[in-house]
Amino acid sequence: RVRTTVASSGTLDVNGVLSGDVVLIGRGDANLSNRKFPYDKREEREGPPEKVLAEFAGAIAARGVKEVTGDVIADDSMFQHEKFPSGWLVDDILWSYGAAVSAIAVNDNTFTLELRPGAHEGDSARYDAGLAADFYTMENSVLTAARGSEEKLAVARDPGSRLLHVRGTMPLDAQPHRLTIAIEDPAEYAAGLLARLLEARGVKIDGHSHARHAADPAVDAAALQTVLAEHTSVPLSDEIRLTNKNSENLHAELLLLLAAHERAGARNYEDAAKVASDFFKTAGIADGDVVLSDGSGLSRKDLVTPRAIVQLLRYAATQPWGELYRSTLPVAGEDGTLSERMKNTPAA
Repeated sequence: RVRTTVASSGTLDVNGVLSGDVVLIGRGDANLSNRKFPYDKREEREGPPEKVLAEFAGAIAARGVKEVTGDVIADDSMFQHEKFPSGWLVDDILWSYGAAVSAIAVNDNTFTLELRPGAHEGDSARYDAGLAADFYTMENSVLTAARGSEEKLAVARDPGSRLLHVRGTMPLDAQPHRLTIAIEDPAEYAAGLLARLLEARGVKIDGHSHARHAADPAVDAAALQTVLAEHTSVPLSDEIRLTNKNSENLHAELLLLLAAHERAGARNYEDAAKVASDFFKTAGIADGDVVLSDGSGLSRKDLVTPRAIVQLLRYAATQPWGELYRSTLPVAGEDGTLSERMKNTPAA
């Protein structure tokens, strides 16, 4: 399991003043969200997307913290600041399947943008970006079109920008349209969100919210003695089941980095690839049968032979965890990404 902690180097006095920073320490848990576990046939959610951060904020307020003299910091320095593995395309990073990789992953590092037609033809469409409205600026040029007309929507964002362009048309009788947009600066977003959630619970923040990455000046972990709140992840088997059944790219990236960090202290993709390469040899996969640039397969540089896939499944079947692993794979016509595939065929 993975522990995510909120800690401080400061002390809390009798008046509820915390003298120091509040630091959210990410360790690669991909499920700081509102998912329900265990996964059963389909994904289920419960409560708001920021559920875990809200629980952190509630726990901190419950400890009697009324004021924080320092900053609210989201620390994702466990891994090097490599948001996008080599071989991903600029078109990927706007959408949920190309969400930025970070040791802090709140709601899969995404937010939902909901669009609704205006009250009258010719009106601007209405939108709701939820809590991301404080992080991203929306340039909305979507117009309400005649009933029964075709819906045409386009979304664009320049790399590194916090300006989201939304344009097109929505018919007057259109149902709400929900788009899942990737957040390009996950730690920055998480820090700001935690600060707002604390303020909503009456905690005054004197400083600012910001991220701390691996390249930034490090903080002595031993100095962060005051643990304010902690969240423990679901068991690894539950996380792998969700990742495999639903083809969750961000989760696969974090699993690669976590495995390599656990085994060899790896903190970047280059070192993680070496750990993976050693595993392929252990599994009996021939040299050259796998070229790996990321954990999910989104990279256009990834290459895998059918022979490597067969050998990997053969190897897994002989391991003590073989049946558990097999149970994480999607079943044709039944669940996950294959729930609507191959129905009423011999494959199902």
